[in-house]
Amino acid sequence: MARIAVAKVSDIPPGQREIVVPFRGRAGIGVFNVAGSFYAVRNICPHKNGPLCTGTLTGRVTTSAPPAAQGAAISIDGDGEILHCPWHQWAFEIATGRCLVDPKVRVKTYPVEIEGDDVVVIYED
Repeated sequence: MARIAVAKVSDIPPGQREIVVPFRGRAGIGVFNVAGSFYAVRNICPHKNGPLCTGTLTGRVTTSAPPAAQGAAISIDGDGEILHCPWHQWAFEIATGRCLVDPKVRVKTYPVEIEGDDVVVIYED
């Protein structure tokens, strides 16, 4: 396993991201700060190879009943935990890489550690 410092902790405040291009000679990765926890995601959408990490960050929308039902409550949980590809809006959990459109699909994720003030991504050589 190899390690590379990609940013300083202070460079990526909560709710923000840093896109590192290229990463290991490829399309890059996005490093995300989700409520103080750091995650790294490959910058290629597995659906049609779009630039995934440039997409919109949202939370998970939940409802107590179908939205058109009288009295239905709609809420957004985990704001900033879901990444939407800018090309076709496929949604992925940043922490796991799991696709919400098709649970059999995943985007590659990389372990991240904080060493002092450095955000360090761990990858296979």
